[in-house]
Amino acid sequence: MQKTGILNSEIAKVLADMGHTDQMTIGDCGLPVPSGVKKIDLALRFGQPSFIDVVSEVAKYMKIEKIYVAPEMEKENPKQWKAMHEVFPENEVEWVVLSSHEEFKKLTVNSKAVIRTGETTPFSNVVLQSACIF
Repeated sequence: MQKTGILNSEIAKVLADMGHTDQMTIGDCGLPVPSGVKKIDLALRFGQPSFIDVVSEVAKYMKIEKIYVAPEMEKENPKQWKAMHEVFPENEVEWVVLSSHEEFKKLTVNSKAVIRTGETTPFSNVVLQSACIF
């Protein structure tokens, strides 16, 4: 039995299998998951677990070089935008703000997995791109 780290076996497996430039998506409970992409559903009820709690925990165990977000997050969900900047300072991780939420959804087709949270605030979605660990 694992003593530390991410206890969810599906998330731990996806992280262990990722290579440089592979992508993983973490989203709110409304984000559609493309056909053929692994869905890891953590949603228990509205709001739990929160998007930022899941993002923060995954970020502890994943070397991240780049994140992708939709521009709507900044405009429609400034609280989440601010929280994301606390987890991913722009001087440590490259931020890519896509042209629209629709473009964001198209990008998720490349993800190794989409983690669904219980988040109910709009545009609480991110694609994390892995860095090289050496």
